[in-house]
Amino acid sequence: MRLLLVFGWSMQFIVIEWQVYSLTKDPLSLGIIGLMEIIPAFTMALFAGHIVDKREKRNLLALCIAAFSLISLGLFLLTWPKIVAGWSTSKILYGIYALVFFGGFLRAFFGPTIFSLIALIVPKKIYPNAATWSTSTWKTAAVLGALFGGFFISWLGVDKTLCLVFILVVLSFILTFQIKKKPILNKKVGEPIADSLKAGVTFVFNNKAILGALTLDMIAVLFGGTVAILSVFAQDVLEVGSEGFGIMNASISLGSIVTMFATTYIPISHKTGKKLLISVFIFGISIIGFGLSNLFWVSVLMLFISGAADGVSMIIRQTILQLKTPDDMRGRVSSVNSMFVGSSNELGAFESGVAAKIMGPVAGVVFGGCMTLLTVLTIGAKNTVLRDLDLRDDMNAYENED
Repeated sequence: MRLLLVFGWSMQFIVIEWQVYSLTKDPLSLGIIGLMEIIPAFTMALFAGHIVDKREKRNLLALCIAAFSLISLGLFLLTWPKIVAGWSTSKILYGIYALVFFGGFLRAFFGPTIFSLIALIVPKKIYPNAATWSTSTWKTAAVLGALFGGFFISWLGVDKTLCLVFILVVLSFILTFQIKKKPILNKKVGEPIADSLKAGVTFVFNNKAILGALTLDMIAVLFGGTVAILSVFAQDVLEVGSEGFGIMNASISLGSIVTMFATTYIPISHKTGKKLLISVFIFGISIIGFGLSNLFWVSVLMLFISGAADGVSMIIRQTILQLKTPDDMRGRVSSVNSMFVGSSNELGAFESGVAAKIMGPVAGVVFGGCMTLLTVLTIGAKNTVLRDLDLRDDMNAYENED
Protein backbone atom coordinates (compact mmCIF):
# COMPACT_ATOMS: atom_id res chain seq x y z
CA MET A 1 0.00 0.00 0.00
CA ARG A 2 2.70 2.43 0.99
CA LEU A 3 4.83 1.55 -2.05
CA LEU A 4 2.02 2.46 -4.47
CA LEU A 5 1.03 5.57 -2.54
CA VAL A 6 4.53 7.04 -2.30
CA PHE A 7 5.36 6.04 -5.87
CA GLY A 8 2.35 8.00 -7.09
CA TRP A 9 2.99 10.83 -4.62
CA SER A 10 6.61 11.21 -5.78
CA MET A 11 5.64 11.25 -9.45
CA GLN A 12 2.97 13.84 -8.73
CA PHE A 13 5.47 16.07 -6.93
CA ILE A 14 7.96 15.86 -9.79
CA VAL A 15 5.39 16.47 -12.52
CA ILE A 16 3.73 19.43 -10.79
CA GLU A 17 7.07 21.14 -10.16
CA TRP A 18 8.03 20.63 -13.79
CA GLN A 19 4.68 21.92 -15.02
CA VAL A 20 4.63 24.99 -12.78
CA TYR A 21 8.17 26.03 -13.73
CA SER A 22 7.41 25.39 -17.40
CA LEU A 23 4.40 27.69 -17.15
CA THR A 24 6.13 30.51 -15.25
CA LYS A 25 9.92 30.19 -15.70
CA ASP A 26 10.10 31.74 -12.23
CA PRO A 27 11.86 29.84 -9.37
CA LEU A 28 9.71 31.72 -6.88
CA SER A 29 6.65 29.87 -8.20
CA LEU A 30 8.29 26.65 -6.99
CA GLY A 31 8.76 28.22 -3.57
CA ILE A 32 5.07 29.11 -3.49
CA ILE A 33 4.21 25.42 -3.92
CA GLY A 34 6.08 24.70 -0.68
CA LEU A 35 4.47 27.64 1.07
CA MET A 36 0.97 26.50 0.07
CA GLU A 37 1.62 23.10 1.62
CA ILE A 38 3.36 24.18 4.81
CA ILE A 39 0.65 26.58 5.98
CA PRO A 40 -2.05 23.92 6.58
CA ALA A 41 0.44 21.15 7.42
CA PHE A 42 2.11 23.16 10.17
CA THR A 43 -1.03 24.75 11.66
CA MET A 44 -2.91 21.43 11.74
CA ALA A 45 -0.03 19.22 12.90
CA LEU A 46 -0.65 19.16 16.66
CA PHE A 47 -4.42 18.90 16.30
CA ALA A 48 -3.94 16.05 13.82
CA GLY A 49 -1.76 14.18 16.32
CA HIS A 50 -4.45 14.51 18.96
CA ILE A 51 -7.04 13.05 16.57
CA VAL A 52 -4.74 10.18 15.53
CA ASP A 53 -4.16 9.16 19.15
CA LYS A 54 -7.93 9.11 19.77
CA ARG A 55 -9.03 7.29 16.58
CA GLU A 56 -8.67 3.89 14.97
CA LYS A 57 -5.62 4.11 12.71
CA ARG A 58 -6.48 1.88 9.71
CA ASN A 59 -9.75 3.59 8.83
CA LEU A 60 -8.24 7.03 9.39
CA LEU A 61 -5.46 6.20 6.93
CA ALA A 62 -8.02 4.96 4.38
CA LEU A 63 -9.95 8.22 4.72
CA CYS A 64 -6.78 10.26 4.11
CA ILE A 65 -5.89 8.23 1.00
CA ALA A 66 -9.43 8.61 -0.36
CA ALA A 67 -9.19 12.39 0.03
CA PHE A 68 -5.73 12.39 -1.55
CA SER A 69 -7.13 10.58 -4.60
CA LEU A 70 -9.43 13.57 -5.16
CA ILE A 71 -6.38 15.87 -5.19
CA SER A 72 -4.67 13.64 -7.76
CA LEU A 73 -7.80 13.66 -9.90
CA GLY A 74 -8.00 17.45 -9.67
CA LEU A 75 -4.36 17.90 -10.71
CA PHE A 76 -4.91 15.61 -13.68
CA LEU A 77 -7.90 17.67 -14.80
CA LEU A 78 -5.92 20.93 -14.41
CA THR A 79 -3.30 19.66 -16.86
CA TRP A 80 -5.64 17.96 -19.34
CA PRO A 81 -5.76 20.11 -22.50
CA LYS A 82 -9.43 19.24 -23.10
CA ILE A 83 -10.31 20.84 -19.76
CA VAL A 84 -7.95 23.81 -19.51
CA ALA A 85 -7.90 24.86 -23.18
CA GLY A 86 -8.37 28.60 -23.19
CA TRP A 87 -7.62 28.98 -19.47
CA SER A 88 -5.12 31.64 -18.45
CA THR A 89 -1.81 30.62 -16.85
CA SER A 90 -2.74 32.32 -13.57
CA LYS A 91 -6.04 30.47 -13.38
CA ILE A 92 -4.28 27.12 -13.80
CA LEU A 93 -1.65 28.10 -11.23
CA TYR A 94 -4.24 29.14 -8.67
CA GLY A 95 -6.00 25.82 -9.15
CA ILE A 96 -2.76 23.90 -8.61
CA TYR A 97 -1.88 25.96 -5.54
CA ALA A 98 -5.35 25.34 -4.07
CA LEU A 99 -5.03 21.56 -4.45
CA VAL A 100 -1.52 21.65 -2.98
CA PHE A 101 -2.96 23.58 -0.01
CA PHE A 102 -5.57 20.86 0.53
CA GLY A 103 -2.78 18.26 0.25
CA GLY A 104 -0.88 20.01 3.03
CA PHE A 105 -3.95 19.68 5.24
CA LEU A 106 -4.03 15.93 4.58
CA ARG A 107 -0.29 15.55 5.09
CA ALA A 108 -0.70 16.68 8.68
CA PHE A 109 -2.62 13.42 9.23
CA PHE A 110 -0.60 11.05 7.02
CA GLY A 111 2.64 11.08 9.02
CA PRO A 112 1.22 10.53 12.53
CA THR A 113 -1.22 7.88 11.26
CA ILE A 114 1.38 5.76 9.46
CA PHE A 115 3.91 6.22 12.28
CA SER A 116 1.37 5.02 14.86
CA LEU A 117 0.09 2.18 12.68
CA ILE A 118 3.56 0.74 12.12
CA ALA A 119 4.18 0.77 15.88
CA LEU A 120 1.01 -1.33 16.35
CA ILE A 121 2.10 -3.88 13.76
CA VAL A 122 5.81 -4.35 14.57
CA PRO A 123 7.18 -5.91 17.82
CA LYS A 124 9.18 -3.37 19.79
CA LYS A 125 12.38 -5.41 19.91
CA ILE A 126 12.81 -5.15 16.13
CA TYR A 127 11.92 -1.45 15.78
CA PRO A 128 15.34 -0.40 14.38
CA ASN A 129 15.30 -3.09 11.70
CA ALA A 130 11.65 -2.41 10.95
CA ALA A 131 12.34 1.32 10.71
CA THR A 132 15.03 0.53 8.15
CA TRP A 133 12.74 -1.62 6.00
CA SER A 134 9.82 0.77 6.33
CA THR A 135 11.92 3.75 5.31
CA SER A 136 13.56 1.71 2.53
CA THR A 137 10.13 0.89 1.12
CA TRP A 138 9.26 4.57 1.19
CA LYS A 139 12.57 5.55 -0.43
CA THR A 140 12.31 2.80 -3.07
CA ALA A 141 8.94 4.16 -4.07
CA ALA A 142 10.33 7.69 -4.01
CA VAL A 143 13.28 6.86 -6.28
CA LEU A 144 11.08 5.01 -8.74
CA GLY A 145 8.49 7.77 -8.68
CA ALA A 146 11.12 10.46 -9.25
CA LEU A 147 12.82 8.50 -12.03
CA PHE A 148 9.66 7.47 -13.87
CA GLY A 149 8.06 10.87 -13.27
CA GLY A 150 10.80 12.56 -15.26
CA PHE A 151 10.69 10.03 -18.08
CA PHE A 152 6.89 9.88 -18.21
CA ILE A 153 6.77 13.65 -18.74
CA SER A 154 8.68 13.02 -21.96
CA TRP A 155 6.98 9.75 -22.95
CA LEU A 156 3.36 10.28 -21.94
CA GLY A 157 3.00 13.97 -21.22
CA VAL A 158 2.09 15.74 -17.99
CA ASP A 159 -1.66 15.01 -18.09
CA LYS A 160 -1.40 11.25 -18.73
CA THR A 161 1.28 10.90 -16.03
CA LEU A 162 -1.01 12.54 -13.47
CA CYS A 163 -3.85 10.25 -14.58
CA LEU A 164 -1.55 7.31 -13.79
CA VAL A 165 -0.89 8.82 -10.36
CA PHE A 166 -4.63 8.90 -9.69
CA ILE A 167 -4.91 5.19 -10.59
CA LEU A 168 -2.01 4.30 -8.25
CA VAL A 169 -3.59 6.17 -5.34
CA VAL A 170 -6.91 4.35 -5.87
CA LEU A 171 -5.08 0.99 -5.83
CA SER A 172 -3.34 2.05 -2.62
CA PHE A 173 -6.71 2.87 -1.08
CA ILE A 174 -8.01 -0.63 -1.91
CA LEU A 175 -4.94 -2.33 -0.40
CA THR A 176 -5.35 -0.38 2.86
CA PHE A 177 -8.20 -2.68 3.82
CA GLN A 178 -5.82 -5.66 3.86
CA ILE A 179 -4.60 -4.21 7.18
CA LYS A 180 -6.66 -5.22 10.19
CA LYS A 181 -8.14 -2.62 12.50
CA LYS A 182 -5.95 -1.79 15.48
CA PRO A 183 -6.88 -0.98 19.09
CA ILE A 184 -7.03 2.61 20.34
CA LEU A 185 -4.40 2.90 23.08
CA ASN A 186 -5.26 6.40 24.28
CA LYS A 187 -8.79 6.12 25.67
CA LYS A 188 -8.79 9.06 28.05
CA VAL A 189 -12.33 10.40 28.07
CA GLY A 190 -12.94 14.11 28.50
CA GLU A 191 -9.28 15.12 28.30
CA PRO A 192 -9.16 18.75 27.16
CA ILE A 193 -7.62 19.12 23.71
CA ALA A 194 -5.26 21.85 24.97
CA ASP A 195 -3.89 19.50 27.67
CA SER A 196 -3.49 16.69 25.16
CA LEU A 197 -1.58 18.87 22.71
CA LYS A 198 0.56 20.39 25.47
CA ALA A 199 1.54 16.93 26.70
CA GLY A 200 2.97 15.99 23.29
CA VAL A 201 4.94 19.21 22.90
CA THR A 202 6.22 19.10 26.50
CA PHE A 203 7.42 15.51 26.08
CA VAL A 204 9.46 16.38 23.01
CA PHE A 205 11.00 19.54 24.48
CA ASN A 206 11.92 17.74 27.70
CA ASN A 207 13.69 14.93 25.83
CA LYS A 208 16.97 16.40 24.62
CA ALA A 209 17.78 13.42 22.41
CA ILE A 210 14.52 13.70 20.47
CA LEU A 211 14.61 17.51 20.43
CA GLY A 212 18.20 17.55 19.18
CA ALA A 213 17.54 15.01 16.44
CA LEU A 214 14.45 16.87 15.22
CA THR A 215 16.19 20.26 15.30
CA LEU A 216 19.18 18.92 13.39
CA ASP A 217 17.06 17.42 10.62
CA MET A 218 14.77 20.44 10.49
CA ILE A 219 17.62 22.88 9.80
CA ALA A 220 19.29 20.47 7.35
CA VAL A 221 16.09 20.02 5.35
CA LEU A 222 15.18 23.70 5.62
CA PHE A 223 18.44 25.04 4.21
CA GLY A 224 19.97 21.99 2.52
CA GLY A 225 17.01 20.81 0.47
CA THR A 226 17.60 21.13 -3.26
CA VAL A 227 14.69 19.08 -4.60
CA ALA A 228 12.38 22.08 -4.93
CA ILE A 229 14.59 23.83 -7.47
CA LEU A 230 16.01 20.83 -9.35
CA SER A 231 13.79 21.76 -12.29
CA VAL A 232 15.68 25.08 -12.46
CA PHE A 233 19.01 23.21 -12.65
CA ALA A 234 17.63 20.72 -15.18
CA GLN A 235 16.21 23.36 -17.50
CA ASP A 236 18.50 26.38 -17.10
CA VAL A 237 21.80 25.43 -15.38
CA LEU A 238 22.73 21.93 -16.57
CA GLU A 239 20.27 21.91 -19.51
CA VAL A 240 19.51 18.17 -19.34
CA GLY A 241 15.76 18.20 -19.98
CA SER A 242 13.03 16.16 -18.29
CA GLU A 243 15.02 12.90 -18.45
CA GLY A 244 17.95 14.48 -16.62
CA PHE A 245 15.47 16.01 -14.18
CA GLY A 246 14.12 12.55 -13.38
CA ILE A 247 17.62 11.10 -13.00
CA MET A 248 18.68 13.85 -10.58
CA ASN A 249 15.58 13.35 -8.44
CA ALA A 250 16.00 9.59 -8.51
CA SER A 251 19.69 9.75 -7.55
CA ILE A 252 18.80 11.33 -4.20
CA SER A 253 16.44 8.54 -3.25
CA LEU A 254 18.71 5.87 -4.74
CA GLY A 255 21.46 6.97 -2.38
CA SER A 256 19.05 6.64 0.53
CA ILE A 257 18.00 3.16 -0.52
CA VAL A 258 21.57 1.87 -0.76
CA THR A 259 22.47 3.05 2.74
CA MET A 260 19.15 1.95 4.20
CA PHE A 261 19.62 -1.62 3.04
CA ALA A 262 23.19 -1.47 4.35
CA THR A 263 21.96 -0.38 7.79
CA THR A 264 19.83 -3.53 8.07
CA TYR A 265 23.18 -5.28 8.64
CA ILE A 266 25.15 -2.43 10.21
CA PRO A 267 23.85 -1.61 13.72
CA ILE A 268 23.06 2.02 14.47
CA SER A 269 22.44 1.53 18.19
CA HIS A 270 26.15 2.04 19.02
CA LYS A 271 27.28 5.71 19.14
CA THR A 272 23.96 6.71 17.63
CA GLY A 273 24.31 10.46 18.23
CA LYS A 274 27.75 10.73 16.63
CA LYS A 275 26.57 8.79 13.58
CA LEU A 276 23.63 11.16 13.20
CA LEU A 277 25.86 14.24 13.36
CA ILE A 278 28.36 12.80 10.87
CA SER A 279 25.64 11.82 8.39
CA VAL A 280 24.11 15.32 8.38
CA PHE A 281 27.58 16.89 8.03
CA ILE A 282 28.24 14.75 4.93
CA PHE A 283 24.81 15.80 3.63
CA GLY A 284 25.80 19.46 3.88
CA ILE A 285 29.13 18.91 2.09
CA SER A 286 27.40 17.09 -0.79
CA ILE A 287 24.84 19.90 -1.19
CA ILE A 288 27.66 22.43 -1.54
CA GLY A 289 29.31 20.14 -4.10
CA PHE A 290 26.10 19.92 -6.10
CA GLY A 291 25.68 23.68 -6.13
CA LEU A 292 29.22 24.25 -7.40
CA SER A 293 29.14 21.54 -10.08
CA ASN A 294 28.52 22.31 -13.73
CA LEU A 295 28.94 18.70 -14.91
CA PHE A 296 25.84 16.52 -14.98
CA TRP A 297 27.52 13.33 -13.74
CA VAL A 298 29.18 15.16 -10.84
CA SER A 299 25.83 16.73 -9.91
CA VAL A 300 24.18 13.30 -9.93
CA LEU A 301 26.99 11.89 -7.76
CA MET A 302 26.65 14.72 -5.23
CA LEU A 303 22.89 14.20 -5.07
CA PHE A 304 23.44 10.44 -4.60
CA ILE A 305 25.77 11.13 -1.65
CA SER A 306 23.28 13.60 -0.16
CA GLY A 307 20.56 10.97 -0.38
CA ALA A 308 22.82 8.35 1.21
CA ALA A 309 23.64 10.64 4.14
CA ASP A 310 20.01 11.69 4.49
CA GLY A 311 18.93 8.05 4.53
CA VAL A 312 21.18 7.28 7.51
CA SER A 313 19.99 10.32 9.45
CA MET A 314 16.35 9.48 8.68
CA ILE A 315 16.65 5.92 10.01
CA ILE A 316 18.43 7.10 13.15
CA ARG A 317 15.80 9.78 13.81
CA GLN A 318 12.92 7.33 13.30
CA THR A 319 14.58 4.77 15.59
CA ILE A 320 15.08 7.38 18.33
CA LEU A 321 11.42 8.39 18.05
CA GLN A 322 10.12 4.82 18.08
CA LEU A 323 12.23 3.70 21.05
CA LYS A 324 11.75 6.77 23.24
CA THR A 325 8.05 7.56 22.63
CA PRO A 326 5.29 6.00 24.81
CA ASP A 327 2.65 4.10 22.82
CA ASP A 328 -0.24 6.37 23.87
CA MET A 329 1.59 9.51 22.67
CA ARG A 330 2.86 8.37 19.27
CA GLY A 331 0.37 10.41 17.27
CA ARG A 332 1.18 13.66 19.07
CA VAL A 333 4.94 13.12 19.08
CA SER A 334 4.85 12.24 15.39
CA SER A 335 2.93 15.46 14.79
CA VAL A 336 5.64 17.46 16.53
CA ASN A 337 8.13 15.59 14.33
CA SER A 338 6.04 16.62 11.33
CA MET A 339 6.15 20.25 12.45
CA PHE A 340 9.93 20.10 12.83
CA VAL A 341 11.00 17.97 9.88
CA GLY A 342 8.03 17.37 7.61
CA SER A 343 6.96 21.00 7.39
CA SER A 344 10.56 22.07 6.90
CA ASN A 345 10.46 20.25 3.55
CA GLU A 346 7.85 22.69 2.30
CA LEU A 347 9.34 25.67 4.11
CA GLY A 348 12.68 24.61 2.66
CA ALA A 349 11.10 24.58 -0.79
CA PHE A 350 9.95 28.14 -0.21
CA GLU A 351 13.39 29.14 1.12
CA SER A 352 15.07 27.52 -1.89
CA GLY A 353 12.77 29.34 -4.29
CA VAL A 354 13.36 32.69 -2.59
CA ALA A 355 17.14 32.13 -2.35
CA ALA A 356 17.29 31.14 -6.02
CA LYS A 357 15.31 34.25 -6.93
CA ILE A 358 17.54 36.59 -4.90
CA MET A 359 21.00 34.97 -5.15
CA GLY A 360 20.59 32.77 -8.18
CA PRO A 361 20.18 28.96 -8.00
CA VAL A 362 23.88 28.13 -7.54
CA ALA A 363 24.57 30.61 -4.74
CA GLY A 364 21.27 29.70 -3.07
CA VAL A 365 22.19 26.00 -2.91
CA VAL A 366 25.73 26.69 -1.64
CA PHE A 367 24.33 29.00 1.04
CA GLY A 368 21.97 26.25 2.21
CA GLY A 369 24.77 23.70 2.45
CA CYS A 370 26.90 26.09 4.51
CA MET A 371 24.00 26.70 6.91
CA THR A 372 23.64 22.93 7.33
CA LEU A 373 27.30 22.54 8.29
CA LEU A 374 27.04 25.40 10.77
CA THR A 375 23.99 23.77 12.37
CA VAL A 376 25.76 20.41 12.78
CA LEU A 377 28.76 22.02 14.46
CA THR A 378 26.55 24.08 16.79
CA ILE A 379 24.28 21.22 17.89
CA GLY A 380 27.24 18.87 18.25
CA ALA A 381 28.92 21.34 20.61
CA LYS A 382 25.83 22.39 22.60
CA ASN A 383 23.69 19.23 22.85
CA THR A 384 25.90 16.73 24.65
CA VAL A 385 22.94 14.38 25.28
CA LEU A 386 22.44 13.88 21.55
CA ARG A 387 26.15 13.80 20.78
CA ASP A 388 26.77 11.03 23.33
CA LEU A 389 23.50 9.16 22.63
CA ASP A 390 23.80 5.37 22.54
CA LEU A 391 20.67 3.25 22.04
CA ARG A 392 22.03 -0.12 23.15
CA ASP A 393 20.47 0.17 26.61
CA ASP A 394 17.08 1.05 25.11
CA MET A 395 17.29 -1.96 22.79
CA ASN A 396 18.18 -4.29 25.65
CA ALA A 397 15.28 -2.95 27.74
CA TYR A 398 12.76 -3.73 24.98
CA GLU A 399 14.19 -7.19 24.38
CA ASN A 400 13.89 -8.00 28.10
CA GLU A 401 10.35 -6.60 28.16
CA ASP A 402 9.29 -8.79 25.21
